[in-house]
Amino acid sequence: MLKKIATDKAPAAIGPYSQAIAAGNFLFASGQVPINPASGEVEAEGIEAQAEQAMKNVGAILEAAGTSYDKVVKTTCFLADMADFAAFNGVYEKYFTEKPARSCVAVKALPKNVLCEVEVIALLED
Repeated sequence: MLKKIATDKAPAAIGPYSQAIAAGNFLFASGQVPINPASGEVEAEGIEAQAEQAMKNVGAILEAAGTSYDKVVKTTCFLADMADFAAFNGVYEKYFTEKPARSCVAVKALPKNVLCEVEVIALLED
């Protein structure tokens, strides 16, 4: 059984997709960019500030689904510039303390020309 997860504490989907889907004991969250959900705008500047906002958005979706950062089993991170890798990691490691499996790639461009995007797969139950 699939269940759509939605919260107004994270940016609304800007396309034909859900913020997240719960399937069995797992949550599959769509990539989160650094949009402030209150304004619907990218307000953060620089990789650290944008990574913080993206992580907060991820956290809001995890919370809405009844799970948390420590239940994340896999992340996929997209960077607009691999030169931001170390700075991004500095923010990332504050949130993902259990060190889930991860892929991190640089891409040509991201929606709204942001600097990072983060998607997660998390466990819903033990």
